[in-house]
Amino acid sequence: MSRISKILVVADPTATEQPAVSRALDIARILGARLEVFACVYDQYISGEHFFDSRGLEKSRASMVRHTIAALQEMVASLNSEGLDISYAARWDSPLDEGIVRQCLHTQADMLIKDTHHHPPLKRSLFSNTDWNLIRTCPCPVLLVKPSTSYPYAHIAAAVDPTHEHDKPAALDNAIIAVAEELARETGAEFHIAHTFLPVSAAVCASAVPGAVIYPIDISEEVIEQAHREALTNLLAQSPRPPDHVHMVAGRTSDVLQDLVAEKDIDLLVMGAVARNRLKRIFLGSTAERVLEHLSCDVLVVKPPEFETPVQREGAQEEMIEVTAAH
Repeated sequence: MSRISKILVVADPTATEQPAVSRALDIARILGARLEVFACVYDQYISGEHFFDSRGLEKSRASMVRHTIAALQEMVASLNSEGLDISYAARWDSPLDEGIVRQCLHTQADMLIKDTHHHPPLKRSLFSNTDWNLIRTCPCPVLLVKPSTSYPYAHIAAAVDPTHEHDKPAALDNAIIAVAEELARETGAEFHIAHTFLPVSAAVCASAVPGAVIYPIDISEEVIEQAHREALTNLLAQSPRPPDHVHMVAGRTSDVLQDLVAEKDIDLLVMGAVARNRLKRIFLGSTAERVLEHLSCDVLVVKPPEFETPVQREGAQEEMIEVTAAH
């Protein structure tokens, strides 16, 4: 049975193209998962934040939600969703990322899918503040879809860190591999494992960076490489991979992963986000942000199993949710 049985996809009813909805439809069909198309509704001018709330403002908000529901209904009706269990929902909520997370909690989604914004002059997709906040706070895996990525996936890679240099719990690598392997199996994609590490020279140069892993000067690069290789071998002991599908490369993560994506034609990279402080909030450093921004493929971000979102489970306007089953 699939680990992913309920998918929530974020839609913009005003947009002419819906790459996230298209990807979600394909994945739901392959996995046999239920799918909910969701839109978060908000307008500061009728929010009541700057004025005393009134029945008129409440009616205006309800009207916006109803219009959004109608647009979602039309969108879903136009989809090739035969045989799928698909529904749609709208929520009046703000900020957008917290509204999305609350809907994930409400529906107990196993995966969230959202598209990113493409910027042709830079030849890459730009993550919005909403995207970054979802990576940090969404309890389920977050699939960020790039407009240029094709589907079904032909090549999937899982980025792991078996030495836990970046405070990654051991269980996170297993979760990353499990999700990536399931998607690869169901889509028939070629599956790769990637692990990057800094050689001694680079680690010494990075010594001024807070939180960087520092090796004693007298440790050779051969010893460091062997330690990483043994850790990777132990991680994969229960499910060995073909040698040409396992990549352990010395270098900066942002550079190595970009090169691997290009060389192996990776369509989807699965990676983890880790909690680094006492509050167990997800923190993404500059390296992770460079990796995510510059990759040309879809990215699926997985949290540690014990992760708890800081977003409140229900918003103040929970009664504004309207859901209509399409099938």
